[in-house]
Amino acid sequence: MEVGPVEYIVIDFPGNQFNGEIIPALQELVDNGTVRIIDLIVVQKDSDGNVAAIEIDEMGEGAAAFLGLDFEVQGLLSEEDLALIGEQLPDNSTAALMVWENVWASRFAQAVRNANGIVVDNARIPHDIVTAAIEYTEA
Repeated sequence: MEVGPVEYIVIDFPGNQFNGEIIPALQELVDNGTVRIIDLIVVQKDSDGNVAAIEIDEMGEGAAAFLGLDFEVQGLLSEEDLALIGEQLPDNSTAALMVWENVWASRFAQAVRNANGIVVDNARIPHDIVTAAIEYTEA
């Protein structure tokens, strides 16, 4: 089975200010075959430090923001993962945890495996560092 690189992200929404604005942009990535969402869950931490992991279909009114978003829950996020994220969240915040496959890279990833290639290092360069480098170069 060809599988592209799989990544995860944790996005904190301080003060529980998630408004669903990111969903259409994410849906666009899914619709054009750039990514395939493998797992998606929300973790909330109240003002007393109590943590709750919430599946999208259990969110009640909050689930409306996710209506129409195409994703497959594969259960890759464990209870331990969710507890660790909950510990790191500030009180009174919500975090979205997402695991996705970079479908756009699946053919390349398979070619690397077929050539017995081994990924030695892989990192994402933070946006502010890239922006600063570009601005420096242009100056």
